[in-house]
Amino acid sequence: MARNAFASRLGMTPAPGWRPGVVLGRIAPRAWRLRDPRCLHDPIPPCPAFVTPPRVLPPGEEPSAWGPVVRASFRELAGRREVRVAVEPGTSLYGTGEQAGPLLRNGTRKVAWCTDAFGYGRENPSLYQAHPWVLGVRADGSSFGVLVESTWRTEMDLCVSDPRAMVFRVDGPSPVVTVIEGRGPKDVVASLAALTGTIAMPPRWALGYQQSRWSYEPASRVEEVARGFRSRGLPCDVIWLDIDYMDRFRCFTWDAEKFPDPSGLMKALHGLGFKGVCMIDPGLAADPEYAVYRDAKQAGHLVTGRSHAKVSSVVSDDLASAWGLRQVEAPAESGGVYHGRVWPGACGFPDFTRSETRSWWAGLYKGFFASGIDGVWNDMNEPAIFDGPAKTMPLDNRHAADADLGGPGDHAKYHNVYGMQMIRATREGVVAARPEKRPFVLTRSNYLGGHRYAATWTGDNQARWDHLRWSVPMVLNLGLSGQPFSGPDIGGFCGPSTGAMFAAWMGVGCLLPFARGHKMKEWGGKPMPDHEPWSFGEDSERVCRRALERRYRLMPYLYTLFDEASRSGLPVCRPLFFADPADPRLRGVDNGFLLGDDVLVWCPVDGPDDLDVSPPPMPRGEWREFEVEADRVRGVGANEGREPLLPRLYLRAGALIPLGPMMQHTGEKPLDPLTLLVAPGASGEAHGVLYEDAGDGMGYLKGEFRRTHFVARPAPGGRSGVEIDPARVEGHWHPGERRTDVVVLAR
Repeated sequence: MARNAFASRLGMTPAPGWRPGVVLGRIAPRAWRLRDPRCLHDPIPPCPAFVTPPRVLPPGEEPSAWGPVVRASFRELAGRREVRVAVEPGTSLYGTGEQAGPLLRNGTRKVAWCTDAFGYGRENPSLYQAHPWVLGVRADGSSFGVLVESTWRTEMDLCVSDPRAMVFRVDGPSPVVTVIEGRGPKDVVASLAALTGTIAMPPRWALGYQQSRWSYEPASRVEEVARGFRSRGLPCDVIWLDIDYMDRFRCFTWDAEKFPDPSGLMKALHGLGFKGVCMIDPGLAADPEYAVYRDAKQAGHLVTGRSHAKVSSVVSDDLASAWGLRQVEAPAESGGVYHGRVWPGACGFPDFTRSETRSWWAGLYKGFFASGIDGVWNDMNEPAIFDGPAKTMPLDNRHAADADLGGPGDHAKYHNVYGMQMIRATREGVVAARPEKRPFVLTRSNYLGGHRYAATWTGDNQARWDHLRWSVPMVLNLGLSGQPFSGPDIGGFCGPSTGAMFAAWMGVGCLLPFARGHKMKEWGGKPMPDHEPWSFGEDSERVCRRALERRYRLMPYLYTLFDEASRSGLPVCRPLFFADPADPRLRGVDNGFLLGDDVLVWCPVDGPDDLDVSPPPMPRGEWREFEVEADRVRGVGANEGREPLLPRLYLRAGALIPLGPMMQHTGEKPLDPLTLLVAPGASGEAHGVLYEDAGDGMGYLKGEFRRTHFVARPAPGGRSGVEIDPARVEGHWHPGERRTDVVVLAR
């Protein structure tokens, strides 16, 4: 096809007033960087999304002889830099990271600006994270991605002002743009991962169910909750400690009255098969007697700028008292250390854009982990400020950033990566504190590429049925934006849940990558009731038990999918259109998703009185319904009764998935017996993979793993059943002797 024909078909002839971008070079097999021609001689600023600085590759396979199919045009308007990318008719748009609402992003405006969005709704244009990235899937299934290399506030106008184009409006300098071409969405997401990196293999316990609350206190209550799970036979791996374990909300401390023996508490949890995760915020109480703040200030580790001495109405005096806020005053220092108010009162904030500060912060974890904790939860790291403009620090605050991050600059430039650089430092600290263990960090705020450092959750959602429905598309779009390890606060953080809602949310949440129940202290001036799986009566507990049994028996398959994500960058949970990108029926499905390629999950719950009994459009091919219970695995017939509050599960014909025995926690016992669930295809064969390793430690990086590629074939000699062949084995870790059971899902 001639160049002009390409330009005409794809809108590459720029619209009036727009300058066509210039291709800087190819930085991955099907990825190119483009730039405004007026900026060609300017230095290219670093982009923290990339795992390593991109370099131009020699010419290679390209969609045409002259460059990328997708092109960008540039202009300035009303003080902002804009990028326009033409969108063909029939193109579906996804990505944009963490945003509320349905899966499809067409016709929406989203803003990449990390925001403390407590109790958010669909109307919020920005939430806690910033992903200036859009995935497009054309009518024929071919796909592309657009990455705007800017850390500044960026509006993503997805065919709103112009139905033929998406427009990115950047509050900072004109950005470099990376465009990716692919035969389908998998190609594009994998290419994004090649540029931004993949997750490291998490510890297996991080895939178990996890229980949190603002807050479990004192220590006796923490143990009571842990024993409650074990006495009821409800699986759980982790208990989380919110800010009330601290001494007056001072990070890296313990309240001596409520938690007099942190090491003893952790030993008790470990003895019950639990791990313990503690919250650490960025705000350091501006108290000269608080060693962490004092040392940070003396060493120049804190963000500088204006000081604020007045508590805003964001937190009333009554609420501050109810939440136990113990205010401290900080003197104003014009041009000196910035102080903003968070839980302890006036706080200083580490400048994580400096490698020296990150190293100092990382070093704080060695002593903290001496108590025996197992993971870290970084919260409030947008950063959230109670009395700041738009609930964050002033945009003219100063960061003394290192050159490899962009050099010194205002907070407006570094706001979106503040949380990312915090978790970067935290991960370094956790690794150094326990080099023999895999680190686990959870973050609320992040930037594109920050999945390298931490898992995430979808923030302070509400206990409402629409928020339950949004859990799926929010996790899916995070996965399409490079973050495969996410999930919601099961049951909703804000407001009271009902038994039916909590049970339904457990059903969905236990099939998402990160599964944690969490609830705030109070709502509308009223204390929130308990929020454990047994808190809503026998009927709800029964459904929760079934949901947990599913997750733990599916654990070998989930763990295998995390291995795939760590190597390829593909999400654990995938939209249905991944099965057939050219099928328009699958483009906007919000109530179903794929676990890997082989398991389809249909979530039929819309509300207690509105159970959607019609399945979503199924991808082409044959999908066989099955059920996983504590003591059996079985197919489900069309006329069989089902638990209406639980999602339905389907296995793709031609697939084989591994299942494990029922456990109370992931480390309770070995994978014995191993169950292989087989759905023979038209040829009678089925294929699947099982990944195994020690579940923790770094040995897997040295080949201490076992990745078995199974093939199931019809039993020879006309016998019924199948014959299992471990056709290929990778790695040199050995699981030991065990029994293998085979369950065949017949047509």
